[in-house]
Amino acid sequence: MTPYALTLDPGGIKDLRTADHRLHELAAELRLPKDVFGCTHLIRGDRPRVALSLVLPSEPLLRTARERLTAAGHGTLSPGLPDEVGRAVLYPGVTALTGTLTVGELIAGSAIDRVTVLGTPRPPDPGTRMVTRSHVRPQWRHGELVLAATPAMGGTLVPFEVPDPTPCCADH
Repeated sequence: MTPYALTLDPGGIKDLRTADHRLHELAAELRLPKDVFGCTHLIRGDRPRVALSLVLPSEPLLRTARERLTAAGHGTLSPGLPDEVGRAVLYPGVTALTGTLTVGELIAGSAIDRVTVLGTPRPPDPGTRMVTRSHVRPQWRHGELVLAATPAMGGTLVPFEVPDPTPCCADH
């Protein structure tokens, strides 16, 4: 278990966009440092929903965050992470991932460990351009923060997750 981690289950969050927004609100409210990891986790079962996790750099910061979240009544708190495959929203370097960067710049400037390209067995060349759309959501896989990407126009890549997905059955 990650030593300075906690899970927040707000209970009523059903979509990733709302969960992302809540993580950003909490980071501002708690004045979290830039080296925090904030992830979303899909909770399945009788009540499908999205839980949030925070991995903090120290025990005192964890204790302060837990006290403030409890006092504010943000939801149910539990120690540790709900699973090992969180989708990272807050992580070191995320604020610099805007515009077009090379894969090498993306990895060097953030906590992302590697980039994979859907449909290809090999990692992309570090010089390949990545159009971030200012929405870069890597996921934890076997202890590494991995960004899934897809090929795009002009030999570029884009993150697999789009910033504004069309809701299912939007035309019904």
